[in-house]
Amino acid sequence: MPPRKTKAAKAADEEEENVAKRSKVEVDSEAELEMAQSVNNTKEEALVMVPPSSSSGALIVQAPAKKVLECGRTSSLRAATMMLTGHEGAIYTCAFSPDGQSIASGSMDKNIFLWDVYGECKNYNVLSGHKNAVLELKWMSSNSQLVSCSADKTVQLWDAHRGVRVRKFTEHSAIVNACSVAKDTSSLFASASDDCTAILWDARSKRPAASMYHEYQVTCVCASKDGMFIYTGGIDNIIRRWDLRNGEPEKEDLCLAGHADTVTGLSLSPDGDHLLSNSMDASLRCWDVRPFASNEANRCEKMYHGLRHGAEKNLLKCAWSPDGVRVTGGSADRNVHIWDADTCKPLYLLPGHKGSVNEIAWHPQEPIIASCGSDRVIYLGELS
Repeated sequence: MPPRKTKAAKAADEEEENVAKRSKVEVDSEAELEMAQSVNNTKEEALVMVPPSSSSGALIVQAPAKKVLECGRTSSLRAATMMLTGHEGAIYTCAFSPDGQSIASGSMDKNIFLWDVYGECKNYNVLSGHKNAVLELKWMSSNSQLVSCSADKTVQLWDAHRGVRVRKFTEHSAIVNACSVAKDTSSLFASASDDCTAILWDARSKRPAASMYHEYQVTCVCASKDGMFIYTGGIDNIIRRWDLRNGEPEKEDLCLAGHADTVTGLSLSPDGDHLLSNSMDASLRCWDVRPFASNEANRCEKMYHGLRHGAEKNLLKCAWSPDGVRVTGGSADRNVHIWDADTCKPLYLLPGHKGSVNEIAWHPQEPIIASCGSDRVIYLGELS
């Protein structure tokens, strides 16, 4: 008969068995994790704030090094949502570069920040030169230059690669509210100002290519792809189209009336047939601007409801997705609104900002949007 084990011996044997089981579970778990990482190692588990490598003092949101299995991602962003901070004032404007690799932002702090879209979203340059708030900026058709306008009464052309100003345009005599580029050209862009004028510029010259005179302040402008048609909106609630094919026009060739308050943003559809407008009457409208519209008397085809304008009276922008299927508009309710362009059905209502959302930009190749707000924050987010 074998000797009987004491209680202490039994406890020791049980502990050895438990250790063996735990070791097996850990080995199995590590094997499963390695397998998951080998399948997909691009998704990060959480978001953390990290300091930038630039001298601007900006912060970005970056995912930690630990990788987990990724499901349902639709873009090449490092994480599904990235938050970019560093501006010292409200951010009024943002825009992706044509190749989608960079994003520029303009702020009340008078600076333009240039960021990487992918990876750690590094703030790789700061363009300084404006003496007042940067109200809007747009990239030229090349990826090397961008145009900005400011409350300092100037329009400025920048070399984004070298980080220097190429040219300063001083024809306006009051705040320059908006700017727009002719995407199919390498040098044409337009600006709109409180001096009651809109100007078409050629980057190769310091003098205006054409001037369009209004009775009241002009708050927004949009140029057609070839720069031959300029759309303007202002505090008189009317949208005007100017035909520049035969030189400087004496008056508009088309008026779009319907808004009940100041028009704050304009955007042409990718095919150039429809115009999107944002207004302080809290409506986003779609207009038929084809030469022979089916209803000449009323060119307003659709209205998108839900956005808000606040007491700040910011000039909230609007934009079409690159495929023309969805539309979006800035809103003072701190949310990003996205609608189906055809049905007017709300598709997304994205929270996160703690101040007015002043502009939303679409990535040119991927389902990514960028939103900037009065809370001094830029969000990059992927859509399904």
